[in-house]
Amino acid sequence: MIKKHFIAFLLCFNFCILFTSAQTEGKQSLITILTGIEKQHNVRFSYADKTIKGIECNNPPIDISLKEKLKHIETQTLLKFKLIDKRYISIKPRLKQNTTQTIQLLNEIVVSNYLTQSVLKDNYGNIIIEPEKFNILPGLTEPDILQTIQAIPGVLSTNETVSNINVRGGTHDQNLILWDGIKMYQSGHFFGLISAFSPYLTNRVLLSKNGTSAMHGDGVSSTIDMQLDNTLNDSLSAGIGLNLIHIDGYAKLPINNKLELQLTARRSITDYIETPTYNQYFKRVFQDTDINNNSESNKTIVANEAFYFYDFGGKLLYDLSKKNKLRFNFITTYNTLNYLENAKNTITPNALNSEIEQRNLATGLSYNRQWSNSFNSNFQIYASNYKLNAINFDVINNQRLIQKNEVLDTGVKFQTNYKISKTLNWTNGYQFFEIGITNLEDVNNPIFRSNIKKVIRSHSLYSEATLQSKNKNSNIRAGIRSNYINKFNAFFIEPRLSLNHRFLNHFKLEVLAEIKSQTASQIIDRQNDFLGIEKRRWVLADNSKNPIIKSKQASIGVHYNKNKLLISAEGYLKQVNGITTRNQGFQNQYQFVNATGKYSVKGIDFLINKQFKNMTTWLSYSFSNNNYKFKSLNDGNDFPNSLNINNAITFANTYVIKNFKFALGLNWHSGIPVTIPNKTIPVVDNKINFELPNSKNLNSYFRTDFSTTYTLKLSNSKNSTIGLSIWNLLNKKNTINTYYVLNEDDSISKINNNSLGITPNLSFKVRF
Repeated sequence: MIKKHFIAFLLCFNFCILFTSAQTEGKQSLITILTGIEKQHNVRFSYADKTIKGIECNNPPIDISLKEKLKHIETQTLLKFKLIDKRYISIKPRLKQNTTQTIQLLNEIVVSNYLTQSVLKDNYGNIIIEPEKFNILPGLTEPDILQTIQAIPGVLSTNETVSNINVRGGTHDQNLILWDGIKMYQSGHFFGLISAFSPYLTNRVLLSKNGTSAMHGDGVSSTIDMQLDNTLNDSLSAGIGLNLIHIDGYAKLPINNKLELQLTARRSITDYIETPTYNQYFKRVFQDTDINNNSESNKTIVANEAFYFYDFGGKLLYDLSKKNKLRFNFITTYNTLNYLENAKNTITPNALNSEIEQRNLATGLSYNRQWSNSFNSNFQIYASNYKLNAINFDVINNQRLIQKNEVLDTGVKFQTNYKISKTLNWTNGYQFFEIGITNLEDVNNPIFRSNIKKVIRSHSLYSEATLQSKNKNSNIRAGIRSNYINKFNAFFIEPRLSLNHRFLNHFKLEVLAEIKSQTASQIIDRQNDFLGIEKRRWVLADNSKNPIIKSKQASIGVHYNKNKLLISAEGYLKQVNGITTRNQGFQNQYQFVNATGKYSVKGIDFLINKQFKNMTTWLSYSFSNNNYKFKSLNDGNDFPNSLNINNAITFANTYVIKNFKFALGLNWHSGIPVTIPNKTIPVVDNKINFELPNSKNLNSYFRTDFSTTYTLKLSNSKNSTIGLSIWNLLNKKNTINTYYVLNEDDSISKINNNSLGITPNLSFKVRF
């Protein structure tokens, strides 16, 4: 009843704002807009005539601040504003001439607002997120890259974590996550509730669900490409912030006109203070593990839990000359948890320390040479090292289990970019990588030890052309990637296509297609691996039990964009071969079965977004039908994918008034499939007798989020922001997973995993 009243209130709230909001204005010449800003704010702009010649954009709302007006213009143009003093503002191109290859691509891209001013879409089907321009989203007052991505239609997490992002029905390991060109194998802090990547040095994030550039291999479901700032800044910028989970800071430090150091750091405060946010996170993450098992049948006591995380990263930019650029980057992310466990009713204390730690360390060096105005090359060498270690003591059975999972990914990449004409670019490249993955398991009682290491080396060549028609109504990017894997003598050809055509002025037709493959994936051997917290371990393809995963996908979409009204609809077909029962995480009759198969998805992603003077509102809907086919399971018949979400809806509003920003949103989706025991004969031969796999569904999921911020200007160069967010505002109890276990007396226990309850968070940040 509360939910119905609240939805009615939200709809009325939204309608009232829509009714009272002023109509949007069409595009005007930039010089006209700048003249109006000069008069209103008593400022003066300094620029070269050619810098703004011929540029048009939408007039920013008249009642927002000067800073917000400049950001509004920056979002729609390739210009950058710099405050010289209280009155004078310089204007220059956002990117310098003859810098790196990004330049060649950006000149061919026209971006438009997709959700907010910081979430855009380009002419090749990519969603672009610009954390620096982050406005506000429901439940978020600070930019969180992997949480923001989940606002995109077709992207969600069935268990609310950033370490389980499902793009069009795929598992999380099917996402290629790049940090400044380096593959990352750990994506979350707090074991999945917070992104492991600081947004404050990230210039932009490209999300590709289909039609991926040929320069990227791996990631059969998506590519999430986080790109750091690659050009020198003219002045110092920095910030420091605090919320109820962590403290963070960043700085961009120009050393001279050729050298700049960029740094970012973040550390949890959870080992010093327990906040309401921490308590809710802790309850959510550890609810189905030994550390939070409070059942009467539990024979142990857990105490002295200690948890914390940190990340630290940076980039050194060195312009050797106008034509030669050197870049060095590094990042480390870390999570750790330890606790004492003791048997109940013992006279002599015999507590043992169980712990788990997770770390990803990555570094890279790149060199860019601008040979001419139309040709440049880039060389990169990188390494990414992931480690997951756990030691788990079973006090009752006097057993100690050590588990380790390590990935070492090293590689080189060479790429050339040739701007053949104003409308045609040609990119070619070569990539070599070596991935070694080690899995160790050591038990003392009974004595058992297994230490398995596998290595794969791969060579890739790719070529890609981007072409834009002279009238700029049509864009096409076509490429091909070839991969050769020495170990299996395997050779793959992967074509990629992205095509869009503008018609009737405001409509755009978009066609995307791709074939991709990947050699590394995650599996679950047992649900209690790694203390039951981070169950998935990375493994390499072996061409038998773990095949090379391959995907094919095609989509067609139509988009309408006029007067800040965007309507987008996209239908797609996707098939992924080479999956295994172990990387799908079954908790039914197939939990301990080794089988290979595929899944097929067909679906529609729909979005309607309207921007007004002070408000942005959007409604997204995704439909998908996702089914498995394993020849050796279920008599060879199809059955629903464990990640199958038939329907998902998001409805959200953001509203800005002076220095205040508000966001309110609803998230609803149908429940995931589950397998239940047979009601008539639940147990057969000391095993649960399950019904047909994934033949039932959990109840639908519903969540309401709210956030607000207030920005206070401290001086011409400093401002502070205070934020409040509330996740699951109505404290709706959602079951996100259900499974069954057989007890010693042959009775069956039903285990429910619940979502986060109402979770408030406060934040404070100062920028200068």
